[in-house]
Amino acid sequence: MPLHLHGPVLDGSGDDAPRDLYVGDDGLIADGAIAGADRIDGWILPGLVDAHCHVGIGPDGPVELEEARTQGHTDAASGALLLRDCGSPIDTRPLDDDPRMPEIVRAGRHLARPKRYIRGLPIDADDPSELPRLVAEQAERNPWVKLVGDWIEREAGDLTPLWPDDVLAEAMAVAHDRGARVTAHVFGEHALPGLIAAGIDCIEHGTGLTDETIAMMAQRGTALVPTLINVENFPSFADAAGDKFPAYGAHMRQLYARSRETVAAAIDAGIPVYAGTDAGGGIRHGRIVDEIAALAEVGLGTERALAAASGAARAWLGRPGLEVGAPADVVVVPDDPRTDTSTLRRPTAVLRKGLML
Repeated sequence: MPLHLHGPVLDGSGDDAPRDLYVGDDGLIADGAIAGADRIDGWILPGLVDAHCHVGIGPDGPVELEEARTQGHTDAASGALLLRDCGSPIDTRPLDDDPRMPEIVRAGRHLARPKRYIRGLPIDADDPSELPRLVAEQAERNPWVKLVGDWIEREAGDLTPLWPDDVLAEAMAVAHDRGARVTAHVFGEHALPGLIAAGIDCIEHGTGLTDETIAMMAQRGTALVPTLINVENFPSFADAAGDKFPAYGAHMRQLYARSRETVAAAIDAGIPVYAGTDAGGGIRHGRIVDEIAALAEVGLGTERALAAASGAARAWLGRPGLEVGAPADVVVVPDDPRTDTSTLRRPTAVLRKGLML
C-alpha cells in the first residue's frame, strides 16, 4: 500500500525540519502527496549500507544458496539494504529476485596466490603475472574486483605482499578500462604503498596504515573501510598463530594495539571512510549498527558515521538516496540516531523498495 513517511529526514541536507515522503504502490518515492497513504512517523534515513560483507561465506567457508539468502535477510532486517559484497565463492545473483534481499554490489571472487588466503574462497594465480587476466575476468561481471593484498607467508612467518608493484599497476588499469573499481584486503604495512601507488580505489581494514600511506591515500582520494568490529578479532588471530608463527602473532597484536589511533589519523587526514562489518566467516550478519557506533567512537562522530553507513556510502557506490523516483529503501527510527545510535536497533519501519520488512 502507499505510505506516508513524516519526520526529520537525515539525507545530508542538514535540514532537521519534519518533512513528508510518499511511497507509491510501485515501491518508488513519489513526487508529491498520495491520498489515503498509511502514515509512519519517525526519523527517516536512506537504507543503511554495509560496505564490506560476504553473502555466501560462513564459518566453514562457502555456504549453500539458501543460507546466503538467510544472511541477506538478516542484513536487511538490521536496516542494511545495500551491501557491497567484498568477495564470495558462490554466485548469489539468483537471489536478486527476492524482494526481501538487500541490493548487492558485487566484487566477484577474491583473487589471491596459492596458500595465501582462506582455503576454498579465492581464485588463485599460480604466477603473479596472471593477475591482470583474472582481474579482467572479474571486471567483466562485477562493478568491483577484490584482491588479497597481504596474508601470512609461511616461510617468512609473517604478513607479506602478494603482488609485485608493476603487476598491480597493470591490473588496476585493466579494471578501470572496464569500468570496475578495485579494493584489497590489507592488514599490514608493506603491501599498502604498491597498492595505493597503482591506483587502487579502496583499502579494506587498513590497520597497517602509516603517516606516509595515509598521506598517499588522502592525496589520491582512496577510500578506507576499516571493519572495526572485525579488527577486534586480531588478538584471537594472534593467539591462533601460537608458537608456529610468533612473528605474525606479535605483528597482529601490534596492529590491534594501534588500530584505533590509525583509523583516527586516517579520518583526520580527510580519507573517505565507510562502514563495513566484514560479515561472513567469523562475523555474523546484521551488525551494521555495531560498526556505526565503533566509527563514531573512533573519531568520525555520530553524524558522519551515520552518513558513512547511509547517504554518503550510497553516493560512493553510485546508488540513489531518498530522491523522487528512487526505490524506497528507507529506515525509520523512533528517535534521533545522531544522539543515540541504539535507536537504530529498534526501527519503526524498514522498507525495501517500499515493502515493509
